[in-house]
Amino acid sequence: MTRKATHPDPLAAPPPPAYATIGVDERDGIARLTLARPERHNAFDEKMIAELTQALSLIESTPRIRAVVLQGSGESFCAGADLAWMERMAGFSYEENVGDARALAHLLQALAALPKPTIARVHGPAYGGGVGLVACCDIAVAAVGATFALSEAKLGLIPATIGPYVIEAIGARAARRYFLTAERFDAAEARRIGLVHEVAPSPEALDERVNQLLGQLMLAGPHAQAASKALVRAVAHRPIDERVIADTAERIAAIRASDEAREGIAAFLTRRSPAWVPDAFAKKGK
Repeated sequence: MTRKATHPDPLAAPPPPAYATIGVDERDGIARLTLARPERHNAFDEKMIAELTQALSLIESTPRIRAVVLQGSGESFCAGADLAWMERMAGFSYEENVGDARALAHLLQALAALPKPTIARVHGPAYGGGVGLVACCDIAVAAVGATFALSEAKLGLIPATIGPYVIEAIGARAARRYFLTAERFDAAEARRIGLVHEVAPSPEALDERVNQLLGQLMLAGPHAQAASKALVRAVAHRPIDERVIADTAERIAAIRASDEAREGIAAFLTRRSPAWVPDAFAKKGK
């Protein structure tokens, strides 16, 4: 008997790339992006920076992925830059150091500007560049035992590439203190200064709260979420003048005419879940 030739399904999800320093798990429209160097407390080097940047690019171009959770493996969230990598870079030329720093800057920008919602799930230490990763995410939830430090000054360095995102999160006043003292602070202080939004009382409660937030995120329109993130970037820290007023009016006019808005309003009026809500989350929205 002759067997029929089999062909790959063009609609099937392609296999994820093989990464050495991170893990990517996708399920129910959610990508969990895990820093996977536990033996180095998830400190990043040029390899992890490149892999994270690649993963974020793939996530951005994959419509079925609706939200991202950034988390660490082992005992730490992220200890910042790998000191062995930093020691190597100290022997490089100025131009080489600029190129290396730009790679990290591009990673941070890719995370902060990702059109999809991002959640930082923070447990254990988050130091230096790890604080920068937290600040780049839209939502940050920390376990009660998490600790934080902008520790660069203790090494004779400065938190330069992460600086814009950290200052945006905690404000210039708090940044002056923690950039200069490089002291550690706990999750409660991180919440007080605006670095994290919530503190969970236990690891189990941390996962429960992250899952609750994911459930809320999956109920909202993906295009509306992307447009909302763009709106924040466009109007934050700007005077409410005629240009801002005109810009916001044009933004809502464009959204009102979109297919997603029509579907959202129709779903609300007919008391059903919008088409964009995955089946795994649809019942929660009713």
